Amino acid sequence: MTDIEKAEKNYTARDIEVLSELEGVRKRPGMYIGSTNLSGLHHLVWEIIDNAVDEAVNGYGNKITVTILRDGSLQVEDEGRGIPVDIHPKAKIPAVQLIYTTLHSGGKFNSKNYQVSGGLHGVGATVTNALSELVEVTIYRDNKIYFISFHNGGQLLSPLKVIGTTNKHGTTVHFRPDPTIFPSVKFSWDTIYNRLEEKSYLLTGVHFILKDQKTGNSHDFYTEHGLREYVQSLTQNKTPLGDVIDFVDKTNPINVEVAMQWCLKDYNENILSYANDVKTGDGGTHEIGFKTSLTKTLNDWAQQNELIKPNQTIDGSDIREGLTAVISVKVPEEKLEYEGQTKGKLGTPEATSVVSNALQNFFIYYLNEHKEFAIDLIKKCQASKEAREAARKAKEAARGAKKKVVDYVISDKLASAQSKDYKNNELFIVEGDSAGGSAKTGRDRLHQAILPLRGKPLNTDSVSMEKIVSNAEFATLIQTIGAGVGADFDITESHYGKIIIMTDADTDGAHIQTLLLTFFYNFMKPLIDAGMIYIAQPPLYRVYKKSDPSKHIYCWDDKELEAAKIKIGAGYGINRYKGLGEMNANQLAETTMDKKKRVLMQVKIDDPLVVEKRIGILMGKDSQSRWNWIQENVTFNEEDSFLSEIEKETGK
Repeated sequence: MTDIEKAEKNYTARDIEVLSELEGVRKRPGMYIGSTNLSGLHHLVWEIIDNAVDEAVNGYGNKITVTILRDGSLQVEDEGRGIPVDIHPKAKIPAVQLIYTTLHSGGKFNSKNYQVSGGLHGVGATVTNALSELVEVTIYRDNKIYFISFHNGGQLLSPLKVIGTTNKHGTTVHFRPDPTIFPSVKFSWDTIYNRLEEKSYLLTGVHFILKDQKTGNSHDFYTEHGLREYVQSLTQNKTPLGDVIDFVDKTNPINVEVAMQWCLKDYNENILSYANDVKTGDGGTHEIGFKTSLTKTLNDWAQQNELIKPNQTIDGSDIREGLTAVISVKVPEEKLEYEGQTKGKLGTPEATSVVSNALQNFFIYYLNEHKEFAIDLIKKCQASKEAREAARKAKEAARGAKKKVVDYVISDKLASAQSKDYKNNELFIVEGDSAGGSAKTGRDRLHQAILPLRGKPLNTDSVSMEKIVSNAEFATLIQTIGAGVGADFDITESHYGKIIIMTDADTDGAHIQTLLLTFFYNFMKPLIDAGMIYIAQPPLYRVYKKSDPSKHIYCWDDKELEAAKIKIGAGYGINRYKGLGEMNANQLAETTMDKKKRVLMQVKIDDPLVVEKRIGILMGKDSQSRWNWIQENVTFNEEDSFLSEIEKETGK
């Protein structure tokens, strides 16, 4: 009998594990928080903050305070009603204990307690508890202070008890994530700062306060004009066409709020949507209603005012070019539908027609009242259409030509991939000819192309298209990718499924990465949206046995370095790679280019507001703001030439 046959025969009911709900979360945390990296760590914070927001959005309390404590743990305090503490009739335990230890429990499954809520599945507090080594919940209600605590992944530590009296109302949750679950349990001030700023735009009239006991930093986020201010922040570094257009519609059970603004010399569309203050990164029915209505309304108005012929239309993509918009809907609990636990996509069918009708009614009125703006907008849309059609014709003409100009432009620099299977091809943008030579030698010639850069690329923030295409480095890059640029960029024409930025692990390399990412964000943003831009992660060290150099370990940080020293043992040597050019072709291929062994960082836009601010600071003309940000966020050593450039520019 084979081992497989024995296993099949011995597979009985005794082999079936039954995990408790909290054990299940700890066994598969990725199912509930996406991952155990820093994003997953902060997901624990968002679950608790969202509970506080649900209280505030329903009219209970106008202040939410988040504090990073000295010991690295975190506390969220709200002024809501306070979590119920009475005994649950079925579970026979206090309601707060049920909420923190049982999945799919809570008061958000109907509209009796919450008219509007971001919660749906009732797993938030339970998941935070399951993945923490300590959770303490203090509740202020009914003139009493209640306390309950849990440890070791949700086990009851201190049963619910009364510890005092009070006139306050609300809930304070203090928790410390479990270091056996998360590689790092250090909370990021910037990450939480950005999330609270976003929440303040969505929930006007509520103070979101962030404090850090270690540094003494604190900030109070508060807005009165909500989405209007949100859009203004997103477009602060751009050239606007007209004012921010915003409206609120509460005539239906599903409330709608929209703010939008078009910008000149912007070839991207930037649409953010939210359902019950939860970001719907994958869109959904509310986004569909917005886009459909926007296209129809503007076309109808243009035809009625004889700006386009009755049988002509402007495509939605041309209308949305340069548009920044934020859509927020508040959906009653009984109508709320998400697709998946992550709540990334709204599925409520009624949201499509509600948003569509609300936008149409308001936008028609706005266009009639602002005819000069309306005419300028339609001209902009027509110009986008003409540019797109001209680019399409140019591409068709190029395909029919016997000798492409592109081949002539890039032949002396690009080591092309041999395959025409573009989706599996990779373009490595490499810093310097030395590293480029190693990369060309060590690459997979079938699917990997190498494009060396000569010097630092142009800063493309607030630069005209004419200057972009006349710049030798970017002209070559545009031709190499083969999908156009700006308004005529067509991602389906890309010659590569992955574009990988491979630079030295120093500040010069980081500067080049920033310049390239700024270009991709401004002129080829669909590549980032599609997850096609990556940053290579070359190792910093190689630890080897002096008596036998074939025995070696590559290390990406100092922690790995120390572990490698121990593993190699006495008589070790260390290579410190200050640049890619210091690695031979085999080493570069093995560590940074081999698909089975390499480490790549995928570039994603989780928060467009942060991106706009970072680009504005790092790439903009205000050198003093850039200096201040670098001093607060970056640690330099004497060898860092990027700091010298900043010092020269600011005169410091």
